[in-house]
Amino acid sequence: MEDTLKNKETQLVESAMNIIINEHIKLTHSINYYEIASLIPTINNAKNIFVMGAGRTGLMMKASAMRLMHLGYQVHVVGETTAPAIKEGDVLIAGSGSGTTSGIVRAAETAKKVGAGLICFSTNNTSPLATMSDQTVVIPAAQKQARDENVSKQYAGSLFEQSLLLTFDALIQTLWDLDGSTASELWKRHANME
Repeated sequence: MEDTLKNKETQLVESAMNIIINEHIKLTHSINYYEIASLIPTINNAKNIFVMGAGRTGLMMKASAMRLMHLGYQVHVVGETTAPAIKEGDVLIAGSGSGTTSGIVRAAETAKKVGAGLICFSTNNTSPLATMSDQTVVIPAAQKQARDENVSKQYAGSLFEQSLLLTFDALIQTLWDLDGSTASELWKRHANME
């Protein structure tokens, strides 16, 4: 009985992994890569980069902030105690599947009010966040409220959150390739108090 159960669980895990990977393969054919590439000059010209997201999306944005820091950018996570005021010449990069999360929309309004740039990653290019953004990257994943199994069998925005990390990692990889720094140079900025 135990061997049968373990075998069944193993098959379920493998099936789940295949569902997730296949959803990402399908999604990669729907992404507008120009939207991502067009962020490069904005990021390179920003005095400071601020990143923001809520919940699991926020965790993906924090991971992206760390990678930007490794590349040598001045980057801050909105809401952290050491984040300074955003100013003209800075850019806010916000991740929100719905583009309607109130705290993120308010922060975006503040960024625009002071003359900072605004980039968003969202599933919804007509959302309040996207319409006020200077640049929007649309990730064609289901919003967590939609529960559309034709787009994703995963629960509550998981495909968006995973794709946000992968999309941002592709941007980071491109920035690194263009910069020409070695892995050893980046390693000097890696945390040494862990």
